[in-house]
Amino acid sequence: MKHWRGMLMALAGVAVLGAVGGLSTVFFGLYNTSARGGHWPITEWVLHTTFENAVALRAPAEEEVPDLSDPALIELGARHYESACVMCHASPGQVATATIAHMEPLPPQIDTAVAPWTPPELHWIVHEGVKMSGMPAWPSAAPREDEVWAVVAFLTSVQEGMDAERYATLTEDNMYCSGCHNDRNSHVPRLGILSPAYIEASLHAYRDGSRSSGIMAQAASALSPDTYAQFAQRVGTTAPAGPAPDAPALATQGQGDVPACLACHGERNENPLIPTLNGQSREYLAAQLRLWRDGVRGGTERAPIMAQAAKGLSEEDIAALADYFAALP
Repeated sequence: MKHWRGMLMALAGVAVLGAVGGLSTVFFGLYNTSARGGHWPITEWVLHTTFENAVALRAPAEEEVPDLSDPALIELGARHYESACVMCHASPGQVATATIAHMEPLPPQIDTAVAPWTPPELHWIVHEGVKMSGMPAWPSAAPREDEVWAVVAFLTSVQEGMDAERYATLTEDNMYCSGCHNDRNSHVPRLGILSPAYIEASLHAYRDGSRSSGIMAQAASALSPDTYAQFAQRVGTTAPAGPAPDAPALATQGQGDVPACLACHGERNENPLIPTLNGQSREYLAAQLRLWRDGVRGGTERAPIMAQAAKGLSEEDIAALADYFAALP
């Protein structure tokens, strides 16, 4: 009994000394936090090994990976990378600035950073960020794992050998917004068929987080809110007339307190805050319907109605609606 009592007292003494040492380090500034010295080798090994194992444990399944060879998805990811990431990781074939090169830990150059990771692992890193490294999580108010795949598509292209010339082609400046919002990219809406009021309201919603998108939160935060109205007037337009007579039943029939799609989005729409769907890409329309159905999408004053309308949609319903509205002039 005395033997065990002595061991317990010795352990208690070690614990007290450890606590005193730790508190002294914190309150008296004994630990040098200068970035010039870097981490001890054992600290670097512990942090990086923990990071690798955490990513491997939590990365999404391979079957969740979309078509990462889609050129429009790669371009969208490259443009977001140019806006939000290039200052730390540089662009393909380039090196970081001197200031970034003195960060601790050092953000790896993009070609090196993506080399050891699979697409699901890259997705988890981009979406979740990395503690104690300066790598932020995806800046969306609600989970938007779907749009992270655009960045992963770009990063996969870097793994496959994207050079500086190809990167420059993808990110050339066709004005800040129109580079993505053109008639070629099926993953973002065409602004020229939306009303100025809706575009302005959407920008404010992205900025304050009531509508979730990491890509658009970054874009909206890079512009002054005072410029939103002027920008919306420049790129927006009045809604085109429609609809075609062969609309699917889902578009023409309401359910309970939920009106039919065409009751709000049809030719009689005079509310500038209700967007025109005619001629938007089917990929974009389908993605937005899934966000409404899954309770992720927010935004303007019509959000509760859309959330209720989309709540019971199947994948077949979404495909039918997206095909129909995309085909309208």
